[in-house]
Amino acid sequence: MIRPRSSHRLLDRVFRILFPGLLLLLLNGCSSAGYYSQLVGGQLRLLQAREPIDQVIADPARDPQLRAHLVQARAAREFASSHLHLPENQSYRLYADIGRPFVVWNVFATPEFSLAPQIHCFPIAGCVAYRGYYSQGAARGEAALQRLKGMDVAIGGVEAYSTLGWFDDPILSSMMHWGDERLATLIFHELAHQRFYIKDDTEFNESFATFVEQEGTRQWRASRGLAPDTGKRMRQRDQFIQLVLDTRQRLEQLYTQPLPAEQMRQRKAQEFQRLRTHYEHLRDSQWAGDKYFDAWVYAPLNNARLLPFGLYSRWVPAFAALFKQVDGDWLAFYTEVEKLGRLGAEERKAALEALMEQATSRAS
Repeated sequence: MIRPRSSHRLLDRVFRILFPGLLLLLLNGCSSAGYYSQLVGGQLRLLQAREPIDQVIADPARDPQLRAHLVQARAAREFASSHLHLPENQSYRLYADIGRPFVVWNVFATPEFSLAPQIHCFPIAGCVAYRGYYSQGAARGEAALQRLKGMDVAIGGVEAYSTLGWFDDPILSSMMHWGDERLATLIFHELAHQRFYIKDDTEFNESFATFVEQEGTRQWRASRGLAPDTGKRMRQRDQFIQLVLDTRQRLEQLYTQPLPAEQMRQRKAQEFQRLRTHYEHLRDSQWAGDKYFDAWVYAPLNNARLLPFGLYSRWVPAFAALFKQVDGDWLAFYTEVEKLGRLGAEERKAALEALMEQATSRAS
């Protein structure tokens, strides 16, 4: 087991040599200074809150449930490196109590009659379709400003994120209400991002990490002698995501039509009601009334709330087909993933689509 160096590697080598240049002196923009300073400050506070998991587990004064949960997380973390060949470092061997339910709140925004998101580009992660805030109040303030501009806006709380290996990411207190298995899947997912990540290709990155999470969890269960997951919740999730994606496709077609604004709003509202009606039929006829997704469906809907769907799962069957091609050899799989990542965007998409066709033909 890796033992932590003093002060967590000297606070991750002095905040990775001042993160770099304090994000190029907050990107030299006065309007951006407040936003980027809260990113730097939030990340620094998170790093300062970390403590070794072994230390928490060994302390009898700490909450017994927390200690037991961290014992299972530690075992999953060891499995991630020893069996899944994910990075061997201090990430997820540390714990941080952040004192709030989410570590960041992401703000998504689109025009009223478009599903094209506002894109924000960052020095480390590349371009993404949201802005993250360490304060819920700051996220709400940004959302209010976007609404004043006539934008559709959504705020999503995030319980964990990866710094892609820049820092030793901790397990957060915001994750402690999860079950042991869900915590393990998060560890596998986020370490997969550290293993390989391409700037500006969210669908590739998230689908890759989601496949590693799913296959890793299957192997993790098998290693402990547990029966395979029936996949019921995953099937429901996939069906629900497809409902949302179908709605998104219909809206995209709607927004190309030359309709007056008021008529467009009415048609848009009808599509969201259609989503709810289809959901209710699926829930009551196939899921025995399971209301797991009710809270999302019956909250106010708009374009921005549809943005995250599909990003995490589009290419998962392609990665599954690739994993099968290499006979389940993790190191060979990562080598092939890296080859895909070196392709140009269009060539990479074509290669993934070819793998998808293989997956479909095998399933039929």
